[in-house]
Amino acid sequence: MSNAILTLNAGSSSLKFALFDIADGGVRLSVKGEAEKLDSTPHFMAEDAGGKSLADESWPDTSFDAVIGKILDWAISHLGRDQLVAVGHRMVHGGPDHTQPERVTPDLLNALDAMVPLAPLHLPHNIAPIRAIARARPGLTQVVTYDTAFHRTMPGVATRIAIPRRYEAEGVRRYGFHGLSYEYISGRLAQVAPALAKGRTIIAHLGNGASLCALLNGKSVDTTMGFSALDGLVMGTRPGDIDPGVLLYLQERDGMTVTALEHMLYNESGLKGVSGLSGDMRTLLASSDPNAKDALAMFIFRLAREIGALTASLGGLDGLVFTAGIGEHAPQIRAMTVEKLDWLGAKLDADANARNAEIISTGDSKLAVLVIPTNEEEIIARHTLSCIA
Repeated sequence: MSNAILTLNAGSSSLKFALFDIADGGVRLSVKGEAEKLDSTPHFMAEDAGGKSLADESWPDTSFDAVIGKILDWAISHLGRDQLVAVGHRMVHGGPDHTQPERVTPDLLNALDAMVPLAPLHLPHNIAPIRAIARARPGLTQVVTYDTAFHRTMPGVATRIAIPRRYEAEGVRRYGFHGLSYEYISGRLAQVAPALAKGRTIIAHLGNGASLCALLNGKSVDTTMGFSALDGLVMGTRPGDIDPGVLLYLQERDGMTVTALEHMLYNESGLKGVSGLSGDMRTLLASSDPNAKDALAMFIFRLAREIGALTASLGGLDGLVFTAGIGEHAPQIRAMTVEKLDWLGAKLDADANARNAEIISTGDSKLAVLVIPTNEEEIIARHTLSCIA
């Protein structure tokens, strides 16, 4: 009999999960899956580590507790004689004080509830599975891992916001996000390119949510997301960097409420807002609509500009790593980005880029350019194991 860890990554309408066997002091993926369409008719899918389908079904019950119960029951049934010993959760925000993985306790749950105003659209979805599992399996150990924790190494000059200093004491500062992804890529980079990992590297986590992280010797020193996941790059439905005066103007001219602004900024802006078509990069790349082309041009412009800014934070740049959905699977975006970085001596190997190869820069490129798939679930599982070992 062996032990296993279940990881959960909860969003507003989907719940990604994975099962990891505990073996030889580490973790090994055995199952990955997702429960999607939680706001309509939940659809459950699971496959083994080799990609073989293990389950594909829809459920009529849309209650969150029912979905969590189904996932737990399926996981335990699938494990058979193996034992589920813990559940690890991704928590988008840890606030200023939570910088390490932690076992869930009643006091920690209260602390997480108190942090909801820092990420009102994310944390409630992250916290809900914890309570649902506690009701279904009250004795099962649960661990939380924080997306903001990786950026705890950033210096004060990179975290401070230029408003009256009293607000900093209340937690108003730049935190950075996508930390679990950056932690995984930093570790992989140390394996595949150890010399580069010790240098000055920028990781581009490009998905529907997108950000950059500047790493010096594998540690975060600057990032594009700040107090919230709205900051920085143009994203699928989020604007990224925006003049606060625009928001004041909309409030004064149109009488927009905080709720209306929040909806616009999280759901109607970014690629979707500029294109008027979609926030999905695949749709925009396939479109001949001039507004779609404008959205793509803005995405690349801002991406290249922010890479330049983080290069200044690092005092130079040795390597650029693309990851996440767009970063791993959109050669056109990578090519357009690298083209704008010729001032850094970046040269792209077109064939390697088209194949999504690990190294996509040419041999004589002054800037190493790589594509490394991310794996947040593995990091969650590793941290969970560290808390229960």
